[in-house]
Amino acid sequence: MPNRTSRISRRRFLSGTAIAITAPTIVPISALGGEGRPAPSERIVMGVVGWGMQGPGNTGAFMNQRDCQVVAACDIDKGHLESAVNAVNGKYGNKDCKSYHDYRELMARTDIDAVMLAVPDTWHALIAVEAAKNGKDIYGEKPLARTIAEQQAIVRAVQQYKRIWQTGSWQRSQENFHKAVEIVLNGLIGKVTRVEVGLPAGHHDFAGTSKELLDKLAQLPDKPNNLAKVTRGSPGWNIAVTEPPPELDYDMWIGPSEMEPYIKARVHMNWRWNYNIGGGQLLDWIGHHCDIAHWGLGSDEIGPLEVEGQGEFPPKDAIWNTCTRYRITCKYPNDITLIIAGGHRDIRSGTKWIGTDGWVWVDRGGFDCSKEDLKDISRLPEDLRKVKAYHSRDHMRNFLDCVKSRKPTITPVEAAHHSAIPGHLGLISMLVGRKIKWDANSETIVGDDEAAKLLTRPYRAPWKLA
Repeated sequence: MPNRTSRISRRRFLSGTAIAITAPTIVPISALGGEGRPAPSERIVMGVVGWGMQGPGNTGAFMNQRDCQVVAACDIDKGHLESAVNAVNGKYGNKDCKSYHDYRELMARTDIDAVMLAVPDTWHALIAVEAAKNGKDIYGEKPLARTIAEQQAIVRAVQQYKRIWQTGSWQRSQENFHKAVEIVLNGLIGKVTRVEVGLPAGHHDFAGTSKELLDKLAQLPDKPNNLAKVTRGSPGWNIAVTEPPPELDYDMWIGPSEMEPYIKARVHMNWRWNYNIGGGQLLDWIGHHCDIAHWGLGSDEIGPLEVEGQGEFPPKDAIWNTCTRYRITCKYPNDITLIIAGGHRDIRSGTKWIGTDGWVWVDRGGFDCSKEDLKDISRLPEDLRKVKAYHSRDHMRNFLDCVKSRKPTITPVEAAHHSAIPGHLGLISMLVGRKIKWDANSETIVGDDEAAKLLTRPYRAPWKLA
């Protein structure tokens, strides 16, 4: 099938060729990109999969780019899908957006160049691999996948099919993060010896469904005030379990994960707090602040040597069962220690690099540095920028530009993979209760068969990861 590059190249070839025209030719203005809109041959045609928390915002940002046209949407909740189609058609003032229940049908369309994926972690690998096999460039949310083995499968597929990948780690496209990273890369705080990564702790009721359920549970004698305390078989659990709503294909939503009863409070948005589908605050955020930590260390394609984690967990069979407070210590080459923590006051939210000659800290909307002359400037002076970090100020724009140029994005699949590995290994260390040794070259856990088994998870039939 013709790919994005071939269509663009053909247009450029024709525009540079002398053609004798002997009769008037009438061409619709839309075909020429009238009113500042690029011609169809220059547009990137996109499909979107997932319309929960990130899907609407991501899609809106892409539709605001003049050379991107969304033509298809997929979701397994009929209500979400209707909202997606209405949003796309409302933007363009037409009824052209095609709806899909099965992502495989969308991926099979040969006119779609790229896809935006915003689905629960349990679905990342299956959908991303299918997209790559079908020649789609991919904008995918973080973390890269639910397990390290699934992440490895995504990396292989993207590399094998030569696809462009952008991860939703959008902090790399912000000025303050870029400046902080360049300060570290240029040695302005000396040799880095320690990095602190502060992430959120606990659970957050994104969908408002926890409060709804807890109000119902207030009738019980013990009046539970936290879904992390409501366990399988308890009176609260029995109230929480209901039939799935008719608009949701719940069997498809569970996908390759273990089948479990439907509980509204751990489906849309709040699936993050159930290890059967997501990875808690640790893995929900590891692709942000640990991604920035790696960027500053120049460690986008290396990994830790040792990882040791401690955490506090609800009961395994609780409605919300992901770790609520955690601390992970990672040993890296060159005597660098990286601490990842959630719920510990000594580790500030964001990323802080500590070197032999100072420190720099950055967070969303925040920046601080031990070097007074670097605090109030918007970017590093040119004479200090001996090492220049990849520059982007619009994450979606960067993806579209790279789809056209075939150059790597600011957050390619390899970076997303390695940024999440410390989080995955930290969780495994907490679950087995001991330090893990990691071979970053072979990407294997060394000398611990029990821990190594947690690098992957079994798939529920009929789902299989190629």
